[in-house]
Amino acid sequence: MRVALLTREFPPDVYGGAGVHVEYLARELARLVDLSVHREGRGPAPQDAPVVEIAGGPGTVGVTAHRPWAALDGVNDALRTVSMDVSMAAAAAGAAVIHSHTWYANLGGHLAALLGGVPHVMTSHSLEPQRPWKAEQLGGGYRLSSWCERVAIEGAAAVVAVSAGMRTDILTAYPSVDPARVHVIRNGIDTEEYQPDPATDVLEKYGIDPDRPIVTFVGRITRQKGLPVLLRAAAALDRRAQLVLCAGAPDTPELLAETTKLVDGLQADRDGVVWLSGMLPKPEIIQLLSHATVFVCPSVYEPLGIVNLEAMACGTAVVASRVGGIPEVVDDGVTGLLVPPDDPPALADAINTVLADPSRATAMGRAGRDRAVTEFGWAAVAERTAALYTSVVGGQRPA
Repeated sequence: MRVALLTREFPPDVYGGAGVHVEYLARELARLVDLSVHREGRGPAPQDAPVVEIAGGPGTVGVTAHRPWAALDGVNDALRTVSMDVSMAAAAAGAAVIHSHTWYANLGGHLAALLGGVPHVMTSHSLEPQRPWKAEQLGGGYRLSSWCERVAIEGAAAVVAVSAGMRTDILTAYPSVDPARVHVIRNGIDTEEYQPDPATDVLEKYGIDPDRPIVTFVGRITRQKGLPVLLRAAAALDRRAQLVLCAGAPDTPELLAETTKLVDGLQADRDGVVWLSGMLPKPEIIQLLSHATVFVCPSVYEPLGIVNLEAMACGTAVVASRVGGIPEVVDDGVTGLLVPPDDPPALADAINTVLADPSRATAMGRAGRDRAVTEFGWAAVAERTAALYTSVVGGQRPA
């Protein structure tokens, strides 16, 4: 079966959970279907169609980079994204199934399905109605992104929700969507790649003391990830603890300025506050997660929260917001602690609870590793996805 996968992010340009999902899903799908990948490409190189090797996969997969139309240089980024969607739709001709990820590629999937008379499967990693702060980043483009998502989700042959909580959100936000078309296929984790790293060279590189407790955050600087909530909670944290912030890719200059002010204030008040603002290589992230006493996910909205799986696979206890699909990943009281979203005092209390009991933190980390290994494998995610393709091509409703 020929499948065209449409995405904004794909290696080497992966910066968020949706990109991680597509990277590993493509690797496993390439074992099961005839796969091509169509991705955004915003660099200066001409549009191309290189054949690349997917690490860990069975061989090579064709990847086409689609770039915004030159005539749209300088206009709203949402409109430039639509131009790439049109290019993707044209290039996906001949596929038996179109599978798109995020609003950035959903319209391309919808148009390709209409052109080819084939099914469109779309994976919903987040919902525009749940992210009103995107208007800060996109301006009027937020209305355009919301339209792209609505048209695609209401017209798709099947919608994949990355958690049961996300499925509920989809049906609430888009009540015209037939519930039978919305299928839960959770994100996965490669637990051979993400596993505890006992080395300390990365910690030494960034001036982090392995003999002191470490509280770690990994995520983009966006309202969704709740970094300001953690920074406001940090003033009440055990002063023995270090705070390591792997935080970059700010949505707006204003949000970067707010974050900088909060971090500067913390660094003036306590030692051990380390802000790593660049996109770190994956092996460095794995070592930082491995040595954290507790990983913190203070998101105010999170359809699943794949970063929690990454921390758990590295054997680290998690403190996270009780939102979206996070409770389906973090077993409260077993692999970590859940707290109300946007509540700095509650977040600080939970982090301090874990810091105060190292043996419990270790036990949570082991339980998290076990849960990641047994319940969240990418091979199973790909097999369920391929089965969904077969069902929509055959006009059946999968169980």
